[in-house]
Amino acid sequence: MGRSGFQLQAFRTKMGAVLLALACASAPAAAQVLRLATGELPPYATQERPDQGIALDIVRRAFALEGLEVEYTFKPWTRTLEESRAGLWDATAYWGRNPERDKGFLISDNVLTEQWVLVYRQAAFKDAPFDWKVLSDLKDLRMGVVQSYTYTPEFWAMHKAGTLKTVVAPDDIANLRLLIGGRLDVVPMERNVACYLMQHHFMDSEVQDLRAHPRLFAPNFTTHVMFSDKLPDSAARLQAFNRGLRALKRTAVYAEKLNWPGCRLNAMAQGPERTAPKPRR
Repeated sequence: MGRSGFQLQAFRTKMGAVLLALACASAPAAAQVLRLATGELPPYATQERPDQGIALDIVRRAFALEGLEVEYTFKPWTRTLEESRAGLWDATAYWGRNPERDKGFLISDNVLTEQWVLVYRQAAFKDAPFDWKVLSDLKDLRMGVVQSYTYTPEFWAMHKAGTLKTVVAPDDIANLRLLIGGRLDVVPMERNVACYLMQHHFMDSEVQDLRAHPRLFAPNFTTHVMFSDKLPDSAARLQAFNRGLRALKRTAVYAEKLNWPGCRLNAMAQGPERTAPKPRR
């Protein structure tokens, strides 16, 4: 190869290096991936849906608007909380507010507001339609609860004082079975969760008599992403998530995610105020 051939080869080598450098410089940087711990609470958080649940998809979309990707790992909720507080995960989603549980975390803006209602059997209240105004109206009713749930401070104070006739069950499915079997009178549940469980775990004939009272059992039940205060990047990630969430809430996508069509527990018009009647057992 002559001198001109060597020069041409050297030129091509240099140009290749320049083009490669330009390509690398112009290529978008890989998105940072955040590892979030979560648990099963369909339809809001679940491995059964392609989007991994209504709430988790909202969280994912909010982070994505800030250029961050999310990978979820499902664990028992208690373990999820403990490991996330210790800083073993970048964050955990999604949680209601609780003064004791919030310790050790930075708390995000509201992901979504859950609709906690009292689910009951129509047949148990034949003498008069079921209605209630304040928690004390429910003192004669057998109420199914889950020990780990937030509910409201007032409820737990009355539960501790023995004012309410509460029956503790391990989960919502167990409470629905007790309700259908006539061993409970009312069960506080999140409306969409109840709709999902009724559709996926029971025959229609078993749940056709179930209804939800339109009064919210736990008004303003906000839910949040929690970031361990032990991690140095938590504050910046919290701010990024809140920015993305505010942007997402301005879109039609956010409202569409919250809809659960066709459920018999959907809100009905609020009737006249009256004290809760005693059910027929």
